[in-house]
Amino acid sequence: MPHADDPRFLPDPDTQPEFYADVATKRLLAFLVDVVLIALLTLIAIVLSLFILSFFAPLLYAVISFVYRTMSLANRSATPGMRLMAIEMRTLNGAPLSLPMAAAHTLGTTMSFAVFPVQIASVVMMLMTPRGQGLTDHVIGTVALNKRAGY
Repeated sequence: MPHADDPRFLPDPDTQPEFYADVATKRLLAFLVDVVLIALLTLIAIVLSLFILSFFAPLLYAVISFVYRTMSLANRSATPGMRLMAIEMRTLNGAPLSLPMAAAHTLGTTMSFAVFPVQIASVVMMLMTPRGQGLTDHVIGTVALNKRAGY
């Protein structure tokens, strides 16, 4: 019997390519949607603080982004941008992301963005691997899939 983290629990990219079709492009578009939503949340927080938080805008954006992504992934295995693009994150056994897994994914993604060569390597991996997994996905055992119909 295969181990629970065995990728054989996921749709096979050769026999079910529809689960992986255009996922890298959809992830980019979802990321852009999420950036706009996080920026709006940051702006709202700054306005509600009577602009006091504007002195800490980059830090505030980072905190809101981390919480937004972690909670979205933990609750629905997708950020609002991902849901708009009809993609979702899953573990290698096909399960939705738990809170610790969502936090690990968010931390890995944040670290990838902080180090440009790592981000480039991650994007190349998304474009070249059969399941379209980035570096963080490979390290923690996640994959982005086109959302299954009816879910």
